[in-house]
Amino acid sequence: MELDNNNHSVFLMYYHLVLVVKYRRRVIDHPISEELKAIFVKIASNYNITLQEWNHDIDHIHILFKAHPNSQLSKFINAYKSASSRLVKKEYPAIREKLWKEYFWARSFCLLTTGDVSVEVIKGYIESQGEKS
Repeated sequence: MELDNNNHSVFLMYYHLVLVVKYRRRVIDHPISEELKAIFVKIASNYNITLQEWNHDIDHIHILFKAHPNSQLSKFINAYKSASSRLVKKEYPAIREKLWKEYFWARSFCLLTTGDVSVEVIKGYIESQGEKS
């Protein structure tokens, strides 16, 4: 296991994020998932966050990412949810019709630290969620 570092510290911080589409609308297909992933990667670079694993189901996404201790996770998640909601609804008119004036994402989210579970186990879990789709 390789640790991350900056000038004064060494760390390894993995998080598992689950975001659900508002009202559990069944709108995420492969192209939309890829668009959401590209938006995540673009915004994440501003917050010292690195994508490790990504998968989706029809109504939610699973993301495994690494972060630095100074990453402002709640600000990042809110920025991601706002930008991805706006951009995906603009790019895919069918989603705009299904959600109309609503946000794309539900207000709540699930963010878990990986704790003592190895990254490989979590990656396996996220991959298995994609197989259910």
